[in-house]
This record gives sequence, C-alpha cells and structure tokens, in this order.
Amino acid sequence: MTASGRTSARKAAAEKAAPAKTAAKKAPAKKAVAKKAASGEVAAPGRTAAGRTAPAKAAAQKTSRAAKAAPAKKPARKAAHPEAVSKKATVAVDHVAPATTLAPKPPGNETRTALVRRARRINRELAEVYPYAHPELDFENPFELIVATVLSAQTTDLRVNQTTPALFARYPTPEDLAAANPEEVEEILRPTGFFRAKTKSVIGLSKALVEEFGGEVPGRVEDLVKLPGVGRKTAFVVLGNAFGRPGITVDTHFQRLVRRWQWTDETDPDKIEAAVGSLFPKSEWTMLSHHVIFHGRRICHARKPACGACPIAPLCPAYGEGETDPEKAKKLLKYEKGGFPGQRLKPPQAYLDAGGIPAPPLGAG
Repeated sequence: MTASGRTSARKAAAEKAAPAKTAAKKAPAKKAVAKKAASGEVAAPGRTAAGRTAPAKAAAQKTSRAAKAAPAKKPARKAAHPEAVSKKATVAVDHVAPATTLAPKPPGNETRTALVRRARRINRELAEVYPYAHPELDFENPFELIVATVLSAQTTDLRVNQTTPALFARYPTPEDLAAANPEEVEEILRPTGFFRAKTKSVIGLSKALVEEFGGEVPGRVEDLVKLPGVGRKTAFVVLGNAFGRPGITVDTHFQRLVRRWQWTDETDPDKIEAAVGSLFPKSEWTMLSHHVIFHGRRICHARKPACGACPIAPLCPAYGEGETDPEKAKKLLKYEKGGFPGQRLKPPQAYLDAGGIPAPPLGAG
C-alpha cells in the first residue's frame, strides 16, 4: 500500500473512533449530574454551574448548622387519664369555698329503671326534709276544701286562708252559699283577685252540689270535674286530702320541679300527671304531691332556686341554675325553712312542732 493509502486508512479509523470517545466522555458527565441532583446541588435551568452550586451549598450548610443548633424535641406527653383529671378537679374544688355538693347531670341516655330509682329516691329525701308536709289550705270538711281550692287559682294559699274564714262564717254549707247574694260574696272574695269569676264558680258549684249530690261533695273524680270551676287538679286535691284517695296535684310548682328533675318533658298537666304517676306506686301520689309542692315553695323557686341549700342537689340535673353559695342560698329560703310564718292560719300540729309559724289573719301586721 502506498503512503497516501495508509494515510487515508488512518483518517478513516480515527473518524470511526471519535464518536465512541465522545460517548464515553458524555457518560461520565451524565453520572456527575445525577450525583449533584441527588445531593441537591443542581439549580434551576438557565443558570451557570457556579450559580447553581453556590446557593445549594450555602443552603445545605445553613440547614446543617440549624440542625445542630436546634435543641432536641422532647417526647410528646401522654394525655392524662380521665380518672386523673377528675381527681385533680376534685382537689381544686375542695379548696374553693363555700361549695357543698357538686351534682353532675345524669347522662342523656338514662334508662327507665334508673329514672324510676332516682325519682323515688328524691321523694324519700323530701319526705325526710318535710315530714309535716300537708295541704296548705285551711279547711274543716270537703266542702270548705273544694271551695278554697277553687279560690286558690291565680293567688296564694295564704290569701285564700285569710279570706275564707269570713266566707264560711257567713255561708257554712253548700245550701247557704247556693242561695247567697253574688254581690255580697264578691265583696268577701275581692282580696283573692278575679273575684267576680270566682264568685260565679263557688255559687255555681254549691248549687250543683245541692241539686245533683244532695249537698254532699262527691268522692269520684268523674263527678268532681263536672262541677263549675273544678278541674283535675282541684279534684285530686279534694280526693287526696278530704277522702284519703290517692291523687297527683299538678300545680305550677309541681310542673316546674318535675321538669327540672327530668322526670318528664311534658307541658300539659294531664300528661305530666300520667308520666309522673307511672314512676311511683299509687299509694304515694298524694304525699308525693305535698313533698314536691312544699319544696317548690320553700327552696326550688321559679326565679332563684336556692341550690346551695337544697337537700337533693346531688340528684338534681338542674343544680347550678340558682344560687350555689350556701350562705347566700339560705337567705332565699321561705316559710319555716327561712324562719317565716307559713300559709295556714291553722296549720297541723306536726308543722308547729317542727318550728312552723301560723300565718297572720287578713289585715294583721
């Protein structure tokens, strides 16, 4: 082969080897880029290599210094166990004066059995607090009781008791009141309020007693509610206290308290009577009514219940609605519980023995 031929052959071999070398050079370059990318040193496109590397290194150095300087995080504390929280809360409350008994609300899913037990326990507690509980209307016989109960609408028992002595002194029997002059009766009943309507009722029921029942008060609720001015509340007052037949008296105090105690959420008196009656033996209905009404008049008032002086606070879902400070609560107590006269001018001896004070007559003091 000539010299020129050998030269041409070498050139051709060199040209073939060039792409292989170029590929070999590119491969290490790609590996280097991959390493930089893994270490976070590759910056956004369009920047120089120097521009990409310097900020990345600075950021890495800052991150490293911050990690060294930051204090190690303490392990998260475990949530306190509910029992532990309860104990601490109890200790804190013990140091707050003058708390008595904290009454937790009963669970919303209180079972029927639990409700019956709680209701009956409340009645037992009230029986111990008010062993002298009684109807707070003065009466000597069923006729006087039914008339007094009709007159008690929209007024206090005290005002009725101060008014009926004059009424019964002049009209002692149904026959007498049935034949009375309405204007004269109105004048006697004026202090009770709504005296015209009440005069019409008592004269009307007296006439009905004379004409339909021989001048005697009937002993059945079906007959009593037919008399003018007599509803189920009045009928059960008469049956329970004049005839000894069990009945529930759903007055305003009774309605308020049984809802506060969550015995029922009914608002209709007849439905309240049925709901509460189902919680107790029938034999307890009359005294239950007295216990609840006594408590509502003396401690569990409508506007300012004396929660701090309440003997059944641990059983009451409404504890805290009124004054919980015992000393302040004591000032809210009424009648014999607060050292004041009661509502009857002639109360039972048991009431007097317990420290009760008779009410003053009309116009006295």
